[in-house]
This record gives sequence, structure tokens and C-alpha cells, in this order.
Amino acid sequence: MITLDDVQAAARRLDGVAHRTPVITAQALDEATGAARVLLKAENLQRVGAFKFRGAYNAVASLSDEDRRRGVAAVSSGNHAQAVALAARLHQIPAVILMPEDAPKGKLAATSGYGAEIVPFDRYAVERDELLEELVAARGLTPIHPYDNVHVMAGQGTTALELIEDAGPLDVLLVCLGGGGLLSGCATATAALSPDTRIIGVEPEAGDDWVRSLAANEIVRIDVPRTIADGQQTPAPGELTFPVVRKLVDEVVTVSDAEIVTAMKLLFERAKVVAEPSGASAFAALLAGKVDAKGLRVGVTISGGNVTAARFAELVG
Repeated sequence: MITLDDVQAAARRLDGVAHRTPVITAQALDEATGAARVLLKAENLQRVGAFKFRGAYNAVASLSDEDRRRGVAAVSSGNHAQAVALAARLHQIPAVILMPEDAPKGKLAATSGYGAEIVPFDRYAVERDELLEELVAARGLTPIHPYDNVHVMAGQGTTALELIEDAGPLDVLLVCLGGGGLLSGCATATAALSPDTRIIGVEPEAGDDWVRSLAANEIVRIDVPRTIADGQQTPAPGELTFPVVRKLVDEVVTVSDAEIVTAMKLLFERAKVVAEPSGASAFAALLAGKVDAKGLRVGVTISGGNVTAARFAELVG
């Protein structure tokens, strides 16, 4: 279990390196959802275009000099890949990233642009964590797991830390959910700073591994889900994140791809926020009525905005 102290230590490492992203409000969003106030934490404006930079940088900065010299490795469909690549470049160390063959082209290009070596794989045919273990063993690299890493979890928790510091206590906090790094970190910070806040995770309907796991009170593995929310295509909760979420999070709800697209469109048209599908999933739950927010102050993580113009137009057009 990580603590508020861990999140605050991560905030100090990130100070002056990560962007302190704005909290965006729009009356149109309040009216569309029935909330007293919707408070968007705009991590689409974070470095690399997603919250993932927070955890990746905190993890790399926390390594020993020897582990950093060996170089780092990660597996990701895009946002964690970019984040580790940039964190490695900032520390002047090599990075090797396993990325699915069908990862969004913009994310592939950005990861390569930050100087990382990309190793492609078929996400539907192989186990990604096993591939990462093999790569680390073969090359002597230091792994930076996208969510099962206490420094990654603490770094992601600075998202909620900033939101509460800037916006004040919340009635509800909605957080997108894949492996659970963002949700576990944000839940840790929120439970300490705003203990009356109802914390809700949001995952795609096609990938309801968290709903199943919490119902079973143990980690349940599913096939890699097929959804437009590529950042949430995880087959199971994390070993480290699951107990944190189980203890601190009130509920996990699901959203369909169609509901995500509707949310992306409204965010763009009425709040001028460009969100990728995973980045819009938490707001999609609010907009689709999966959460009763009438008259409440609701924090929502817009976790990323890494979507090309062509793909965005294809989805919302």
C-alpha cells in the first residue's frame, strides 16, 4: 500500500518537470450531466499528452544510479511508452519499449521521436508481461511497469493531489481504469485529503476485468479486450493496484465504446478539450448517467489526449 507521503514525495520530484495541468470547467458540462460543477483535470495537456508522464518520471527518478545506467524497459500501447521514453531521455539513459503492432500510429511515432527503441508484438497472441520479463533478462534492463510499481502509482496520484489542492474537496471523483495505477494513486491521495469523496473507477464494457475481480474478491483474468480505448486494454488488475482499489474505491462502472465517443464529441464541442478514447472514459460514465451526480461537485480525470486528427475525426465524425 502506498501512502499520502509517497504521493507528496512524488510531487516534489515532479515539481518543475511535469506540468501542473489546469482544472477546466464549462457550464455546458454541468447542464449535460446535472452536476453542480464538473471539474476536469486536463491531463491531456500533460507532457507526452497523458498522466503517464507523472508515474514514469517518478519511477525513473527513484532508481539507483546503477539501475538507471543499465537503461529501462517497458511495455505499453502508447502513453506509458511515450512517458518512459521521455523520462529516460531527460535522465540521458537508453529505453527499450515493447509496443503492440496495432498501437496508434501517433503514439508509435512519438515514442520513437523521444529516442526509444521500439520492439513490436502481437497483443492478442502473447502475454505482454512475460515478454517484458524476457526482454529485461536478455538485455539487463531495468523494468518500469505501467502500473504495478509503487513509484508509478505514487506519481499518478499527484493528479488527484493537484486537483484537490486547486479545486477543493470533491463529492465524487471519476478516474479511468486500466491496470489501476492512476486509480490507486488518486484514491490514496483523495482518501487522505478529501475523505468524504466517493471514488469511482471507469473501465470499458468490453474489458470488465475490474468489475469481475471486485465481485469475486480476487484477480480475474480475461482475454485482451477489443475496444477503441487502447489505453485500457488490460486483461487483469495489477497485483499491487488491486488491494489498494479494493480498499479505497467505492465502485467501478463500465462504459461502451459508443458512450466514449459521445463524451469525446461533447468535450470537444462544448469544453474545447481533445480527449483520446481512454481519456474520455471517466467523463463518459458521468455523461451516460452511470453515476448519480445531481447537484454534486464532480472531479473527472481526462487522462490523455493522444489521438491523431484523422482518428479523432473518424470516431466523432
